Amino acid sequence: MGYEKSILLLGAGKVTGPLVGYLLEKTSFPVTVASRTLSKAEKLVGGNPRGKAISLLVEEEKDLEKAISDSSLVISMLPWTHHLKVANLCLKLKKHLITTSYAKPEMKALDEEVKRAGLIFLNEIGVDPGIDHMSAMKIIERIRGKGGKILSFISLCGGLPAPSANDNPWGYKFSWSPKGVALAGKNSASFLRAGTIINLPAEKLFLTVLPLKIPGLGDFEVYPNRDSISYKTLYNIPEAKTMFRGTIRYPGWCRSWDALRKMGFLREEPIKTKGKTYREFTAGLIKAEPEKLENKLADFLGINPDDDIIRRFSWLRLFSDEKIPREQISPIDLLVSLMEEQMSYKEGEQDMIIMLHQFIAEYPGKVREKITSILETYGQRGGDTAMAVTVGTPPAIAAKLILEGKIKQRGVLIPTISEIYLPVLKEMEKAGVVFKEENDVDFQI
Repeated sequence: MGYEKSILLLGAGKVTGPLVGYLLEKTSFPVTVASRTLSKAEKLVGGNPRGKAISLLVEEEKDLEKAISDSSLVISMLPWTHHLKVANLCLKLKKHLITTSYAKPEMKALDEEVKRAGLIFLNEIGVDPGIDHMSAMKIIERIRGKGGKILSFISLCGGLPAPSANDNPWGYKFSWSPKGVALAGKNSASFLRAGTIINLPAEKLFLTVLPLKIPGLGDFEVYPNRDSISYKTLYNIPEAKTMFRGTIRYPGWCRSWDALRKMGFLREEPIKTKGKTYREFTAGLIKAEPEKLENKLADFLGINPDDDIIRRFSWLRLFSDEKIPREQISPIDLLVSLMEEQMSYKEGEQDMIIMLHQFIAEYPGKVREKITSILETYGQRGGDTAMAVTVGTPPAIAAKLILEGKIKQRGVLIPTISEIYLPVLKEMEKAGVVFKEENDVDFQI
């Protein structure tokens, strides 16, 4: 192949290091990294002769169109709100597109046009969504190949501090967008349990807390992740009576986030904060006197003043007498700013990704089988995080496959087809992303 084809990467965030590294080390294609902050793009390229760094504001449509026109394939690692603009330009200029974000209805609506243009718009090719699709489909096809059907499918995933780095009261540190984590707390969810549809509005999301114990790793909790029921169609398993996708966290996470929601910390409307302290801001949300905040908050939440939730909020500096360094800010942005300061990884600390699939399969003769597949992978001390490897490497592998002509299907795709998931999973194993099948994990919804 070679230099007649090239790749444009939009974005230079936390998970793009392994993506650029793979493209520059494992392919022969020139790579342009475009970022609002030129220094970030230059750091990713690292002086490689096939790499180029440019400064680009996505809002400047002419500059964006020029950058896309100079490439054969675009990988957008921008926030999902920009993807449709990028997709429409890729369609206009007849360029392939890859994103790691969920394929929203607006993206899916482009399917026929993308097919007619002979293009691939591949979405959901990160870790979750992404590796979850691919690893699940591999097992589903194995079960089908033996004449089986899927009665139950459970899929859980979490990006967490490794046990050695789990040293704060929240049991969490950020390896991706803190704002994304906070906004996820506003999602509703739905799942299927033994044939019954369970719909959870956002205000009840963190009230459905399910215990998970993984031998060798310890105790966790799980809460539902968005719309699980649609995966019956995505994975073509209409016979499934149980469908559940969940997010894994260390114990205590859900109670704390439910408390933040009740207090109003997930609101996005700005509040005037000139001259206010964090304590005054928090007190204002629940209409309490700042000097009596801890006790008033305990009353507001219906908990004891010595509850772990109060300890977590104190550690996060929500009760601090420091002045807020902004004249106005929304509750969610104030929360995110404190979390980013307090809950970041220190040099040498490891994160981990845990993913677990559990299937109940039934074969001819009513023979049943439980299959539990687990991924447990860790970041490198002083190197790439597990989150960066698992989010960033799959789109890089997919880009190589597309430009080498190894993916024949066209349209708006997700990686549930074997010509995508088999080679991507095989290549991911070289990066240490390996699933093992275990039988000693029992998870009930």
